[in-house]
Amino acid sequence: MTKEDTTPKRVTVLGSTGSVGINTLDLIRQNPSRFRVVALTAGSNVDALIAQALDLKPEIAVIADPDCYGRLVEGLHGSDVVVAAGPEALVEAAGLSADLVMAAIVGAAGLAPTLAAVKNCQTVALANKECLVCAGPMFMDTVKQCGTTLLPVDSEHSAIFQVFDATLSNTVERIILTASGGPFREWTRDRMATATPAEAMAHPNWSMGAKISVDSATMMNKGFELIEARHLFPVAEDKIEILVHPQSVVHSLVEYIDGSTLAQLGTPDMRTPIAYALAWPDRMAVPSDKLNLAEISSLTFEPPDFNRFPALRLAREALQVGGAAPTILNASNEVAVARFLAGEIGFLDILGTVEDTLAQCRNDHPTTLDEVMALDAEARRLAQTWIAVGSAAE
Repeated sequence: MTKEDTTPKRVTVLGSTGSVGINTLDLIRQNPSRFRVVALTAGSNVDALIAQALDLKPEIAVIADPDCYGRLVEGLHGSDVVVAAGPEALVEAAGLSADLVMAAIVGAAGLAPTLAAVKNCQTVALANKECLVCAGPMFMDTVKQCGTTLLPVDSEHSAIFQVFDATLSNTVERIILTASGGPFREWTRDRMATATPAEAMAHPNWSMGAKISVDSATMMNKGFELIEARHLFPVAEDKIEILVHPQSVVHSLVEYIDGSTLAQLGTPDMRTPIAYALAWPDRMAVPSDKLNLAEISSLTFEPPDFNRFPALRLAREALQVGGAAPTILNASNEVAVARFLAGEIGFLDILGTVEDTLAQCRNDHPTTLDEVMALDAEARRLAQTWIAVGSAAE
């Protein structure tokens, strides 16, 4: 919305009950004249979706889990909100006319609705890593074909987007993704072997959902961001590096051939990159703590430890191999993280599952959504088998 345009921006939020979705709606509530909610979707948290819909009065509310449909109908009875359920309804809601779609569904489940948003919306704010990890080439081809503006919401990619000169991409020497190192940055492998889900979710800087928090603890989250960066920005894979920065103040950096390094800094608050995407190409106020470098006093950086955090190696190898490897990487990781959170496998078994599945699964080159999802399903089956065999051996 430009300064001259007072028409509210029509916004759809896919994954409205997750961490990014909740923060997005928080900012929308604080700026009611700037935004109008078109659609809200959730996976299975039907009570939270009902509360959001009654408050923000979208045109439609969709719950992905069909078993929750009756509760959604009951909760929104008497309102003017249309209700729907199931994966197909999710895709239909994503394709509704909107100025911006916040794509914040966690996991491969977000791929189909986010693709629908790309095909039907002017601007998509991408908070779903898996779209680019599972189907990066196909997804970006669709973005280009449709002329859709893609705004990264991850704090790291948002930072790069803000300081990357697209008109002079040939002058970029390196992209440097910063990583907090997660809750286990100083833990030994032996100690990590006994880590509990609660310990893995205790991120030192960021407030995130359970799955993303565990990915941060294994540093698979950063591996995914490496793959994302390769698709989002016109640089070679070997020009993308990772640097551990425990304070999470410098969100990422772009180094140019003249020796200049540009960085975006801010307090670790996801509302900042979300607000940047919501207001783009303008900016908007965010009620977060402002950065006080004098108070922080010092910022530290260190290279990542690939031995203690093999996810970084696996992600780079998957990116280099290409084809279905990133799809397999993501699918097996989703399975393993879910089993870890359920207390069924150990923390180190997450990466063991991923590495074994990558070794077993065929590496096709998917070009359609159906092909991607078929490979995703095969990788999940193999990961479940590997876990079952490991459990039986114990």
